[in-house]
Amino acid sequence: MTLETTQFLDEHDAGAAGHDLPEPPTLAEPGLLVMDVDSTLIDEEVIDELGEAAGCGERIAEVTERAMRGELEFCDALRARVALLEGLPVSVFDTVHDKLHFTHGALALIDELHAHHWKVGVVSGGFHEVVDRLAEEAHIDHWLANRLDVRGGRLTGKVVGDIVCKTVKLHALREWAKRDGIPMVQTVAVGDGANDIPMIQAAGLGIAFCAKPKTQLAAHEAINERDLTKVLDFLRR
Repeated sequence: MTLETTQFLDEHDAGAAGHDLPEPPTLAEPGLLVMDVDSTLIDEEVIDELGEAAGCGERIAEVTERAMRGELEFCDALRARVALLEGLPVSVFDTVHDKLHFTHGALALIDELHAHHWKVGVVSGGFHEVVDRLAEEAHIDHWLANRLDVRGGRLTGKVVGDIVCKTVKLHALREWAKRDGIPMVQTVAVGDGANDIPMIQAAGLGIAFCAKPKTQLAAHEAINERDLTKVLDFLRR
């Protein structure tokens, strides 16, 4: 999910290359963390897993990679990929869900934030049919994702309603902070793709998680190890 280059920034270089961070959020006061889902909260890309089930995994994975690098407009790319899923039975969501893994440290991070009276939200270019279950299992407070059209127990190859794009992710961060009475300086946004950049830049602390340089350069800090507890290292105690 991001722009390919020949060199990755390390964790400290990425912070210096991104925006200056006057003072990071503190665990001593309530806050809000908002994460992307695919390749952030979980290790997998759900759309790619659905593509495998539809027998077009390689085609969908290629489009996913280009969209997350920022080479393709996200909404158009999502519609093109979803169209390839036409005819799949809704039971595919059970199959895909059972193949997913929470990223190392994800549940520990959420529990620690809750213990300090923080809220946790996830915004996903993926699908409610899977994200709803993940949110329940991880005790997420807020979540937002796309919804697939279903008729007669099978996918029609279309998305219902507005697509969760970068602007929608940004709006969700701001809306949830407002709803929870949390100032933006006490917000953290974590993601790995071009679609996450606006919310990463708007948060009090924006973290690029295992992202390639385009997203790292947009963030205050970067984590290049698949361990979400590393987010806590950037918060004041």
